[in-house]
Amino acid sequence: MVQMDPQVPIDVTDDDKLWALLSWIFAPLVPIIVLLLEDKKTRPFIKYNAIQALVVSVVGYIISSVLSFIIIGCFVGVAVLVYIIYLAIQSYQGKWVTIPVVTDFCKGQGWIK
Repeated sequence: MVQMDPQVPIDVTDDDKLWALLSWIFAPLVPIIVLLLEDKKTRPFIKYNAIQALVVSVVGYIISSVLSFIIIGCFVGVAVLVYIIYLAIQSYQGKWVTIPVVTDFCKGQGWIK
């Protein structure tokens, strides 16, 4: 499910969209780089997508690795990849993607607003 977050102001630049797309496609490497770059991590849209991309990719890798001993692990890995591509496209369109469990977890930890 992807929704706009009505509480977040919409001042998304083309650079923000590009970095959000790169964060999703090349996760977990690019999100870590984004969070280390001072000028990028202060942009709310970039940080919002980078943190979620990092969490989704790490959780996806862990679940896929654990389930790799049975055939389901391959399908889980492909499903996560397809979902990440979908989220990347949505973020490139300037949408504040909301992932049901992940977004709530990240907000609960204080990583995103």
